[in-house]
Amino acid sequence: MTRHLPLDGVHNFRDFGGYETQSGKRLRTGRLFRSASHGRATDADLALIAALDIGVVVDLRRPQERERDPSRRHGAFAGEVIVNETVLEEEDSWLAHVTTSDLSADSFRDYMVRYYAAAPFKPHITALYARYFEILATTDRPVLIHCAAGKDRTGILAALTHHLVGVDREQMLTDYLMTNEIGEFERRMPLLLETIRELTGRTAPPAAMRVAMGVEAAYLEMAFKTMIERHGDLDRYLENELGVDAARRREVKARLLE
Repeated sequence: MTRHLPLDGVHNFRDFGGYETQSGKRLRTGRLFRSASHGRATDADLALIAALDIGVVVDLRRPQERERDPSRRHGAFAGEVIVNETVLEEEDSWLAHVTTSDLSADSFRDYMVRYYAAAPFKPHITALYARYFEILATTDRPVLIHCAAGKDRTGILAALTHHLVGVDREQMLTDYLMTNEIGEFERRMPLLLETIRELTGRTAPPAAMRVAMGVEAAYLEMAFKTMIERHGDLDRYLENELGVDAARRREVKARLLE
């Protein structure tokens, strides 16, 4: 199957269904999509997205991020958009990093590991994750999840979805790392460099930018490690942190597995 939907202004847009599960059933295609933000979507992009008939969009970004980069939507879009309206007192950790670090590849890598250790327990993230799984248990329409870059908050949530339905770890990791194949780094790098220059007055080296725009297996492994340390296993993380109990898991599987 072709997972990647090549768009002009929306990066890393892809279907994360279609995988075989350990039960022998297959995760449906055309039901689960993930991407980066839609603020720079072209009219042609919006038409292609509209053809997917997405019923629910879960925007994982902070309120400040949405204000800086408002999403564009097709005029005929009639789905539901789920956001977190909480006014956050917590510091924007990425902004803090780029304004205080040496902007080296190692500094970005260290930041990502720390971020993945903390993200699964940040209330503004877990609230949206929980709402997403409620939606999966009740809708038969396609669902799109996205954040700013479509790789970290989105990547963790896609991986948890794969775990819940029984996709094995190897396929889960393959899907997660696909960001590095279709992340369109060369096209995105000038924009990120300009953003960092505006924030810091400095220029980060290309090697550091590739780390900042990509993902590594160690990041997702760190997220899972912290979930397991606190809760014993991923299923108990899903239940204790996100309210996804055995009944909800059955409902999600019934709707998503062929």
